[in-house]
Amino acid sequence: MLSVSQAEMLILERVQPFDPTHDSEWVSLMEGRDRVLAQPITSPLDFPHWDNSAMDGYAVRYADVAQATPESPITLTVVETIPAGAAPQHTVTAGAAARIFTGSVMPPGADTIVMQENTQRQGDRVLIFTAPAAPCAFVRKRGSFYQAGAVLLEAGIQLHAAEIAVLAAAQCAQVAVFRRPRVAILSTGDELVGIEQRLGPGQIVDSNQYALAAALAATGAVPLPLGVVPDQPNVLKRQIEQAIATADVVLSSGGVSVGEYDYVNEILAALGAEILIRAVAIKPGKPLTVAHWGLHPGAVQAAAALLYFGLPGNPVSALVTFWRFVQPALRKLMGFKESQWRSPVVTATTASTLRADDCRETYIWGQLHLSQGEYRFIPAGGGHSSGNLINLAGSNGLAILLPSRGTIDAGQSVSVMQISPPFLQNMDAIV
Repeated sequence: MLSVSQAEMLILERVQPFDPTHDSEWVSLMEGRDRVLAQPITSPLDFPHWDNSAMDGYAVRYADVAQATPESPITLTVVETIPAGAAPQHTVTAGAAARIFTGSVMPPGADTIVMQENTQRQGDRVLIFTAPAAPCAFVRKRGSFYQAGAVLLEAGIQLHAAEIAVLAAAQCAQVAVFRRPRVAILSTGDELVGIEQRLGPGQIVDSNQYALAAALAATGAVPLPLGVVPDQPNVLKRQIEQAIATADVVLSSGGVSVGEYDYVNEILAALGAEILIRAVAIKPGKPLTVAHWGLHPGAVQAAAALLYFGLPGNPVSALVTFWRFVQPALRKLMGFKESQWRSPVVTATTASTLRADDCRETYIWGQLHLSQGEYRFIPAGGGHSSGNLINLAGSNGLAILLPSRGTIDAGQSVSVMQISPPFLQNMDAIV
C-alpha cells in the first residue's frame, strides 16, 4: 500500500501535459473565461500608451510651482483644457498650465500634476497653493506598467476577470487556449439505480455520476457520463473499452476493492494497462486503482497518455480521492503551471478535537473560515463515515492528519486543503 505522497508522485509522473500546438484552440476573448493560456501573450503597445494624468487637476512645470504655499500661491495662465481622449494642442511653457483630467494625455512641456484640491481657478488663471512633493507627481509615464514586446501573460495561467481585462486592453480579440480534456465517468455496481428510478430493497441512487461530473466541470474538463454498469465482467469490459476509445481520462467508481464482484483491476490488466496503484494509505479512499496506457488508437491526441482512475464506490471516498489525486493530474494535463496543480493548503486552528488513523493519512471535511487574518476549521457535524454524503454538503476544506499526529485537540493547528465551491468564508463579515 502506497503513501499519499508516493501515489501522487506516481500519478503526476505519468501525466504528459497537452501540447501547445496540437492540443490548443483559438477562442474569442468572451469565451476565454476560466480557460488556460496555451501560448504566452505579448503586445505591441506600451502601458500606459502615453504619459497621462493620474488625477484631475493641472499639468504644470514643476520648476514653476516648487515654491508654492498657501500663504504665497503661484499664479499660472491656463492655456487649454485637455479632456480624456483628446490630444493636447499647446505646449506648457514657463508660467503656463493646462487643465487636465484623470487619464488625459500630458501636454508637451509639463512634467507634473497639481491636484485640483490644491488649486483655485480664476478665469484664465489658476492659483497653486501647495506644491507637489516631487517632480512627476501624479504622472503615469508611458511604458511604466508594461513595455511593448515583453511577455504580458505567460502560458499556463487561467483566465479570470483580471486577465481578461488585460487581454482586452491589449486588443487580443482571440486567444490560444488548451482544449478541455474529455473525461469518461462510469459507476459500477448491481445495487445502483439512476436518479429517475424507484428504489428497490438494497438499492441506492448513483450520486457519484453527478458529483464527479460536477467536479470535472468545475476543474475545466468535459465530463462524459456513461451511466451505471452492472457487476458483469463482459459488460464492464465493453464499457471500459468504449471509454478509453473516446476519452483522455477515465473515472470509474466502485469495483476496485477485494470483493468477489470487484472486476475492474483484472479487466484493466486484460486490456493491457499498467496498473500503477491498487491501494493508498488514505482515509477515506484506501481502495484506489490507477492505471496507465501509452499510445492507443482511440487517443484524442496521438502523444497523449491515458490514465484510468478506479475510485472507491463510497460517495465521500470518491470525491476525496478526486480532489486529492485526480484534480492535480487533470490540471497538469490541461497545461497549468506546476504551482497551480494542487489545491491550496493553509494552516488553521481547529474548533474541535480531530483524530488521525493509526496507519493512514486522514482527511476530515468541514468548513474553513478566515477571521481577523487567521484561518479556523470547523469539522462537519455528525459521523465522518465514507458513506455519509449528507454532512459533506457545505464543506470547503479537508483537514489533513498524518498518522504520527494522533489526536489534535481543539485550539491546535492543522493543515487544511481548500476545496471549492463553496468559497472560503470571511467570518469577520458574518459576525
